[in-house]
Amino acid sequence: MEKFTQHTGLVVPLDRANVDTDAILPKQFLTAIHRTGFGPNLFDQWRYLDTGVPGQDNSRRPLNPDFVLNEARYQGASILLARANFGCGSSREHAPWALGQYGFRVIIAPSFADIFFNNCCKNGLLPIVLGEAQVHYLFKVVGAEPGFRLEVDLARQRVAATDGSFACSFFISAFTKYCLLNGFDDISLTLRRADAIRRFEERHLTKNPWLANVM
Repeated sequence: MEKFTQHTGLVVPLDRANVDTDAILPKQFLTAIHRTGFGPNLFDQWRYLDTGVPGQDNSRRPLNPDFVLNEARYQGASILLARANFGCGSSREHAPWALGQYGFRVIIAPSFADIFFNNCCKNGLLPIVLGEAQVHYLFKVVGAEPGFRLEVDLARQRVAATDGSFACSFFISAFTKYCLLNGFDDISLTLRRADAIRRFEERHLTKNPWLANVM
């Protein structure tokens, strides 16, 4: 997966609590066996005025002018500001795929559903937990200041406004930080031990030659 070290981006505020994964990517889009092309259907039921179906030409669908992602001032946003319990509901990994493929690299909220949080980290997205008061302040500033941008430094575990008006630190586990900084997902971590795994398999087969007939 793509490494995460530092990121500076425009912030878009999604002022809703308890946003579940079916709202992030509705269930009808889970039938695809590939891992690409989900970005246009992110927040599908809020983003469009009709009901989306797999394979539909989204460029022809009417946009909901009242949904924040469709506002001109937030086009190109790569940092999503959300309320508590973001990513709740089912454990579908398609949700962080859709967020990443839309263009988000960072999600900031007071809390996340645990499985969603872990799925984000395993797909190169950085979920950041900040205090309720800090998130509330950011919502206020983002709404009042068009073009509000944040700088996120994972190595320093620091979030700061580019205009100097806000700065704070955030917690992330050492292991998760290590994986994101190096771009290691579960497969990458396993492949780093490929030689040791191969040697084990060779020794195991030598001690148990009968396995050759069932492998």
